[in-house]
This record gives sequence, C-alpha cells and structure tokens, in this order.
Amino acid sequence: MRLKCMTEKNSPKTVAETGRLLLRELTADDFPGLCRALQDEVVTKVYERTFTDREIRFWLEGQFRNYRDEGFGMWAVVLKESGEMIGHAGIFVSRHGDDEIHEIGYLFEKAYWGNGYATEAVLACRKVAFDILGLEKVYSIIRADNMASRAVARKNGMRVVETVYRLTMGKAIPHYVYRIANPERKTERSPG
Repeated sequence: MRLKCMTEKNSPKTVAETGRLLLRELTADDFPGLCRALQDEVVTKVYERTFTDREIRFWLEGQFRNYRDEGFGMWAVVLKESGEMIGHAGIFVSRHGDDEIHEIGYLFEKAYWGNGYATEAVLACRKVAFDILGLEKVYSIIRADNMASRAVARKNGMRVVETVYRLTMGKAIPHYVYRIANPERKTERSPG
C-alpha cells in the first residue's frame, strides 16, 4: 500500500491509496453518497436511527473543520476502478472515560459489505495514524453485537482491552474497546 499526502488543484486531497481503494478528503459533492449510507436503516443500525439531511450537512462541515484544525478526519472511500464513493472511513478524536483517544471508524453502503473493503480501509487509516500522524495507539469502540466490525478490528491487529456501556437512544449498549499500539513508538505503561 502506498500512502499519499498530496493535493492537486481543484481536487480533494488523497490521504491513502490501497490496491482497490482511495481514501480522500470529503467534499460538498459527496453529500448524496453520505445520505445513501446514513439514511439507510440497515447501515445505521449501530446508531439505532437514521440521520436527517441537516444532521449530515452539519457532520460534513465538521469534517472540513477537522481537516483544517486537526489534519485528519473521516474520508471518502472510493473504488479506484470506478471512482465511485462507497462509504467513509477515518480517524477522529472521541471521549473515553476522562481521556481523549484517537478512534478509527467507518461506514459503508450495504451493497459493498462482505468484500473486504472495511478491512482494507481500516488498515489504510491505521497506517496514516502511525506512519504519518505518529500516534502512539488507536482505538475502535464497537458494539458487542456487531460481529462484522469486530472481525475487521481483529484482522487489523486490534485486541479488546475493555468492555463499556454506551447510551444509544436511551439504551445502555455493551461495546468492546479495541486498541492497537504503534509498533514504532515506545509508550510508557499506562492504564487504557
């Protein structure tokens, strides 16, 4: 896999490239693709709801701020062969207890499930996190009943370090906290 951090005029920044995928910054033109995924009840089952156009626009604007302020965020996942956006994946900062952690997340349109794209995209995100951003460790916090995402985490070398309960639509849902450390960085032993 090649990692790229380049910007061409009038095109979104390509963040990473794999054998089959490009991960690039989202643009306003990606709004319809985001709606296809985020307004599909099957795809958004982990959230216990779908999202409105307004919520998706707000989230997209937040990604633009993340690119500017943090240098990372959620990126469009595009099939190299066709140029079609099939989902999004990336790195974001989330709260875990009293700590802020760097989490890898993703969401794909249902038509593209079961093809290994999530595993490939998460590996690309992990490489960006470690090789470009120099992060010490990354996490994925996954619902206990999301067997497919748990398999993706394991395939990417992540291991469960904790079980937590998160409130989702008023329900306490068990989640597993997966983590992997950057093999190139020595970290002090610390809890979590």
